[in-house]
Amino acid sequence: MNTVSAIGTAVRAQRGRVEALFDALARCGRTDPGFTRPSYSPEETEAHAVVTRCAADLGLAIGRDAAANTTLTLPGRDRSLPPILIGSHLDTVARGGNFDGAAGVVAGLAAVAALGALELTPARDITVMGIRAEESVWFQVSYIGSRAALGTLPEGALDVARIDDGLSLATHIARAGGDVDALRRGPPALDAAAIHAFLEVHIEQAPSLEEAGIPVGLCTGIPGNVRYPDVRIVGRPDHVGTPRRFRRDAAMAGAEIALALDRVWAAREAEGCPMAVTFGRFHTDAAVHGLTTVPGAFRFSLDMRAYTAVVLAELETAFLAAVAEVSERRGVTVALGPRAEAGVGAVCPRIRDGLAAAAEALGIAIRPLGSPASHDAAAFAKAGVPMAMLFVRNANGSHNPDEAMATDDLLDAAAILTAWLVAETCGG
Repeated sequence: MNTVSAIGTAVRAQRGRVEALFDALARCGRTDPGFTRPSYSPEETEAHAVVTRCAADLGLAIGRDAAANTTLTLPGRDRSLPPILIGSHLDTVARGGNFDGAAGVVAGLAAVAALGALELTPARDITVMGIRAEESVWFQVSYIGSRAALGTLPEGALDVARIDDGLSLATHIARAGGDVDALRRGPPALDAAAIHAFLEVHIEQAPSLEEAGIPVGLCTGIPGNVRYPDVRIVGRPDHVGTPRRFRRDAAMAGAEIALALDRVWAAREAEGCPMAVTFGRFHTDAAVHGLTTVPGAFRFSLDMRAYTAVVLAELETAFLAAVAEVSERRGVTVALGPRAEAGVGAVCPRIRDGLAAAAEALGIAIRPLGSPASHDAAAFAKAGVPMAMLFVRNANGSHNPDEAMATDDLLDAAAILTAWLVAETCGG
């Protein structure tokens, strides 16, 4: 039988398994609307149990590291060789969708199942990784599960509180069955220098593939980000009739800072430089604001992202300049609060080209696609692990209940992944 044809047939045969996995995941954290599986919550833990049960049915070796990440391994012929990791996350934002993150774990399991159906044994271990706590909204820290496994968590991260219950990350990891003491003392669960590759499948997060009518995207890069989760502006509350020259309006100061960055973004985009600026929280103090009061306090969160470290640094410089200029002119004080960052995720050209060749051989249409969002793959890339990503067509964006991924499109991505694995480590 033709190898390419056999791969396609073996992957398509996983449809029932794939659909059953998504149905089971949909029962983990179902809300109205959408799905809510907070990082290190019982709902996230149950999602890990779902994929673990599937792995057990496939005869995979099941493990859990100190951060409570789940590892599902198809052993290779030579277990001393650096493994291939395929992974993504199983947590969601509040009232998110059932595919963001989870699609990558399901695709990995489908690929491994297809290899089993083809009776192929890889030269090296292939591990599907269910990663904890990718959604940074819960702890305001990026890539917690990945960075914990790699030993690259930022200083103090284990003491950060989850936004909904105030309990520390360390407490939540322990409750999920992790080993906080092991995380603190090391060594990390993963040695970046001893990983052959990391691959991630993920739904697209803007409908570029939907617009183009193409099922799968080949990632060209993951943006790095700089974040200020809790910026506070303090001015002075005044009567609504106070003349402009006397005001120290905190809300107007916040608006001017935001508009200054928006102008930078518009100008750079016109030059062909991709980036994104998001003020996710942007509000006065609900306890005291009112129709007839000039706001004396204002808060916002800021996420800045770009595809090169140089552009990201320029964007942050523009933000800090706007803060200095506006605070001086408006007579307000700006407290920046904590700062967080995540590095740019560079795709490995060799793996990218191999995935493209696999898609061509299978007759699956793909297109290059820069990721608009951050992903666990970026944490692996920054640690020095060769990395690549595939995106699956999705009409309605992500982080919302209406994520729309067709099973056929996911199977296309899984087929490309499987064909690459066969060529890379199964002697195909």
